[in-house]
Amino acid sequence: MTRPPTAWLLPAAALSAALAIAAGPLGAAWLNFAFKPLTTLLVIAWAWPRGAGEGARRSWLRVGLVLSWFGDVALLWPTEGFVPGLVAFLLAHLAYIVAFTRGLRFGARPVPFVLYAIVAALVLSQVWPGVPAGLRWPVLAYVAALACMAAQAAAVWLAAGHGIGHVLARRAAIGGALFLASDATLAWNRFLWPVPAAGFWILASYWLAQAAIASSLQSASNSPEDTSNRD
Repeated sequence: MTRPPTAWLLPAAALSAALAIAAGPLGAAWLNFAFKPLTTLLVIAWAWPRGAGEGARRSWLRVGLVLSWFGDVALLWPTEGFVPGLVAFLLAHLAYIVAFTRGLRFGARPVPFVLYAIVAALVLSQVWPGVPAGLRWPVLAYVAALACMAAQAAAVWLAAGHGIGHVLARRAAIGGALFLASDATLAWNRFLWPVPAAGFWILASYWLAQAAIASSLQSASNSPEDTSNRD
């Protein structure tokens, strides 16, 4: 199979992510400023040609990726940029929810919503005492949007039939789960106590989540019937 011309972008994103993650251990903040936004841009560029013919779902996933990039830039300043970053990612999750409801009604499969609600409640119960009073409502809204996004992605997977549709839906569900894991680690590290190697766990799972969500769009180089797609 001929590799698409954008195939190099994902390995480039992995290298850029490694350099961004290395900023903490190396004490080189410039690496984070240079390569954190670049990594998400590379994921966006890799995802952009995908999903031809998927209409609104493709458009909303693109919106979510771009909003995530704005969130990444805002969080380069962890204190001043926390609320703008939180809002950007909240809007990104809402965009992903819209994307995942193209073809399946929101909440059509209740089991994932119950499970993710339990997980979100457990995380919040642990970090809540450390959340400043002025951030509690924004954090609560964000967690609700994140949990709903992950649950709706899982619901789409449960509702998918066999073949490439099932494979693509599974990728979105994995992405939603990884996103929640990343943000739960971030919250634990920020509001409860330091997590060992927090930067690695938070950023690695975050970019894997974004790549998984982006890869839920059909590859531009494969027909809908081609289930051998591995890019």
